Amino acid sequence: MTIIPCKQNKGLRDQIERFAETLKTEAHKLGDHGLGEREFYQSGLFRGAIERVRGQFSATMRGKREFVQHALNYMEDGGFIAGWDLTDNTNRNDYIVRLNSGRVAVIDLKGCLDGNNTNIFERPPLADEFVIWSICSNPGADPQRNAWSGIHTRLSAEMIARNQRVDGVLLWDMVCATIGRPCPKSVDGDRLTNLGPFCVPPPCIYLFPENIPSISIPFVKGRDIREVEILAAFNAAFGGYAEEIHHVDFRMEMRGSELMRQTVVRRAGTIEQVSEMTAIRRVEKYL
Repeated sequence: MTIIPCKQNKGLRDQIERFAETLKTEAHKLGDHGLGEREFYQSGLFRGAIERVRGQFSATMRGKREFVQHALNYMEDGGFIAGWDLTDNTNRNDYIVRLNSGRVAVIDLKGCLDGNNTNIFERPPLADEFVIWSICSNPGADPQRNAWSGIHTRLSAEMIARNQRVDGVLLWDMVCATIGRPCPKSVDGDRLTNLGPFCVPPPCIYLFPENIPSISIPFVKGRDIREVEILAAFNAAFGGYAEEIHHVDFRMEMRGSELMRQTVVRRAGTIEQVSEMTAIRRVEKYL
């Protein structure tokens, strides 16, 4: 049972860890800094360079936005959506998609879902549908951990605490079906789609409930794919199967002074992952 069909490539992860160790012990031999080994590590040059590269990787959205642009253009050209635009980003929303029905979908673009950035979202008034799209371009990241951390630990708590509905989550990026993240959907190769320089399998889609759980409605079930037009469009455009869709259910209850929630992820009628009842710490409005 897995919350997402793919798994981290352990061999690559081990290589990354070994290379990192080599880098830490051999870095003084690189470059033309002219420092001896002790001077090099005492100077802060190594740490500063690592932090600079890390910041550059974290800050850049160019590759992610290129991937999104190719995907949305492909969907528009294929008639799966009517059109799309970038937003002005004033509310952290990234894309407005005009759906064929005339409805409007808004997409928030995120990185890996295990970061605090996942908690920062705002459903805009114009959105008939609001979804979060995680593009985790780090090949060394663990997709199982990211999916669960994002959906249960962060989004479920934030949605209930702030009464902010998210209609679903899309986990899909340029690392899917590469050596860093092998995808079972791409085993036979004929389910891959070329998007400019990228070649990707069908996306992983998570459908959330229509309502946020509350004291009066403590259990809510993830919707049918036909009820969220933007996610249905992604599934159809890139060859997803009905049995690959994930449905996310939420349950909440009060235990003394604590508000608890449970998250259940189902796929093809089978429970793939379920949490214990977990306390929400930021729930003043209910108490």
